[in-house]
Amino acid sequence: MSTLRLLAILLALLMPLTAARAQTAVSECLAMAQAPARYQPAQALAEALEADQVRFTFVGHSTFLIESPGGVRIATDYSGYANGIIPDVVTMNRAHSTHYTEFPDPAIKHMLRGWNPDGGPARHDLTVGDVRIRNVTTDIRGGAMGRIPDGNSIFIFEIAGLCIGHLGHLHHELSPEQMGAIGRLDIVLVPVDGTYTMAQANMLNVLKELKARVVLPMHYFRPETLARFIRGMSGSLDAEFNKDATIVLSAAKLPDKPKLIVLPGY
Repeated sequence: MSTLRLLAILLALLMPLTAARAQTAVSECLAMAQAPARYQPAQALAEALEADQVRFTFVGHSTFLIESPGGVRIATDYSGYANGIIPDVVTMNRAHSTHYTEFPDPAIKHMLRGWNPDGGPARHDLTVGDVRIRNVTTDIRGGAMGRIPDGNSIFIFEIAGLCIGHLGHLHHELSPEQMGAIGRLDIVLVPVDGTYTMAQANMLNVLKELKARVVLPMHYFRPETLARFIRGMSGSLDAEFNKDATIVLSAAKLPDKPKLIVLPGY
């Protein structure tokens, strides 16, 4: 596909969202939680999910709304907005103010920071309804402060037989110890900006190590950046462009070959 054609597709996907804003491989995942009782959220979902399905909606930047079959709703790298709903759980990272909020809605039951305000690594291992959430910390750059240990968290969500990882604001390739703590991922949400996080070539190395079957890109700001990342994949991932910002995935229907699925956003 030519670069011009690719940019045209990306621009067509971005335009609707811009207008709207203006107006079972359980055993291979680390300690997959046993399915607990069905969780009843404060607000009903628009559509019920099957027991093996997870719904992803790209809100924008690094925020995804992830919904479980039991009705648990999670907003990742939450800065205060999640499509107008109040999530049950939010995860946050602190590299930039667009990845967290100091003033979350008090109705949010679980607020998981990817860093520890008291120092040291943040440690989370939480089960909410049919979802288990845990984290693996990574370092971030700190300007004049240099490298800040444990300033970012990769959050791992174990839902409906799927292992889902959100890389947050990842600034470096992963160590063998971090890879071992993450375990197997079926789906990974990855920042591809190539500057504020890390070079796209390094991020591609991370993806090769993780071996996820589905890659959902985020944090790319403009179509040209995403197009450059897709070109850099060099055939290692098939690319698919979803017409909607929402997609439903299940363990039984993951692609045979790893695939990058672009949801409209930025």
